[in-house]
Amino acid sequence: MNQKHKDPARESVEAGFKALQQHPLLGMLGGRLSLRRPKEGNPVPDDGWALVSPDGLIYAHPRRRADAAQWLHVFAHAALHLAFDHFRTSPRSRLWNAACDCVVTRFLLDLKLGTPISQPPQDELHAWDEDRWFQSFCERGVPAWALELSIAGEHRDDMLTSDEASHRWGRRPEWSKLFGEGMFAAVDQALLRASGVASTELSARKTAAQRARAWFIDHYPLLGALAAGFELIEDTAHCQRLNIGIAAISDHERRIYLNPGAGLNELETRFVIAHELLHAGLRHTARCGGRDFFLWNAACDFVINGWLVEMAVGMPPARGLLHDPALKGQSAEAIYDVISRDLRTRRKLVTLRGECAADMLDAPGCTTSNPATDLDDFCRRALLTGLELHVSGQRGVLPAGLIEEIRALAQPPIPWDVALAQWFDAWFTPLERSRSYARLSRRQSATPDIPRPRYALDEALLAGRTFGVVLDSSGSMERSDLARGLGAIAAYALSREVPMVRLVCCDAAAHDEGYLPVEAIAGVVKIRGRGGTVLQPGIDLLQSAADFPKAAPLLIITDGYCEPRLTIAREHAFLLTRVGRLPFLPRGPVFRTS
Repeated sequence: MNQKHKDPARESVEAGFKALQQHPLLGMLGGRLSLRRPKEGNPVPDDGWALVSPDGLIYAHPRRRADAAQWLHVFAHAALHLAFDHFRTSPRSRLWNAACDCVVTRFLLDLKLGTPISQPPQDELHAWDEDRWFQSFCERGVPAWALELSIAGEHRDDMLTSDEASHRWGRRPEWSKLFGEGMFAAVDQALLRASGVASTELSARKTAAQRARAWFIDHYPLLGALAAGFELIEDTAHCQRLNIGIAAISDHERRIYLNPGAGLNELETRFVIAHELLHAGLRHTARCGGRDFFLWNAACDFVINGWLVEMAVGMPPARGLLHDPALKGQSAEAIYDVISRDLRTRRKLVTLRGECAADMLDAPGCTTSNPATDLDDFCRRALLTGLELHVSGQRGVLPAGLIEEIRALAQPPIPWDVALAQWFDAWFTPLERSRSYARLSRRQSATPDIPRPRYALDEALLAGRTFGVVLDSSGSMERSDLARGLGAIAAYALSREVPMVRLVCCDAAAHDEGYLPVEAIAGVVKIRGRGGTVLQPGIDLLQSAADFPKAAPLLIITDGYCEPRLTIAREHAFLLTRVGRLPFLPRGPVFRTS
């Protein structure tokens, strides 16, 4: 940075605040605090240092110059007011504030944290609690040295009784509980250091997230194997760069990101970790297909959160919880169809990552950076093994929907070409061959004198045995997708004795190719188009064609970049590209190439 653009005062403030967040005892508490230093409208008096609100907002003086050690002492002073639950309504607020300042100052002097901004007399700063200091000040008055302890300046309260700005959390964190967790982590770290154990070993329980993860591994076999396979990332700066409000997951990186600034306790963290693990275990990212990714994420959230509430795993967080009892028992696909009909709903959906943001970080179709690792196989085995251990150990009742989805993981999904073949089977049943002497008989070399009948098909049955293909031939369709779709159609038509197929190519207009022999489609077909995409004229052409059977179905091959609405009066199906998405809710079956 250029020297003339440096702000030494700001650098010292930020360094002091960062030192507070990295402190082993106060770091967990400091990670939930928010520092503000506005130049306009700052409530800090000219001779003050800082003010603290009950919501964890610290207002620092915008122009005061001091070193980072002094700011560390000031910010620790403010944080301890929250930790010791000093925000109480009192008719003699000045005396109560002074009593709290004495307790905090004595604690910081014993802790030797930072550089004090005032030097009280050691012989008069007793180890009393707030109530005893308050009673003493009510009876004898407040000495001058006690008034100088306030970080808001002499004769001023450094605790704001009300906060005009809304806090960042869905509800106010339990500051005293956070302080207790920080103290537990600090003692744990000190014992490890004293025992000679490396800091990277046996310290996995120092945060609520690590303890929650260990709880799954030790006590909840359903998700224990998955929890052991994912790394927890608790980095405020990293979460801010990824716009993660509470949590998110990356399947292929095998990482769960937890924002330390979310203010979650251990039970809430258990709920959040279980939520993210179920996203990965049930392969929600891979199942998105061509759906809108955020709405699909939200639909999966409704399902997962309903299960976790029913199983009483941890405690739901106050923010980012998509839960509707009216949707109980519905699949993610069904819920997606419901919420996708009203786009105004999108603006109201808040996931664990934030507003209108998916907490599944991997976009559909992304590949793993480690091709030697089969993520699908890992998640499948982890959940299936966990389910068997959970049931055999009688660890509690699980929702039927969750058991059904986990059991379904044991069965490989039906490939798109097999599903398409099943659709053909429903429309074109196998024809019965009959023996007939109407054609030249065949003879066997062993008995050339004995004529035998040939197998023959009824030509009348073949007359109406056809279907229509509306092919999206616009420029957005890849040639490989066109070839894959036409090849599958030709193969299935031949195997089901469909002699002719009616083909219509659509770009900005409809191009009727007429009836084509199946063998011609399997060979080389000249595709007309490669312009824009308008499918309705091609559909209308087939629906109104006099030479096209009324009962013949339509197969529409497209990538989804078409009109927002199609009117189709006859039976039909869609064959989409792998990442294609229809801009409307289809009524016929949808198959996706892979």
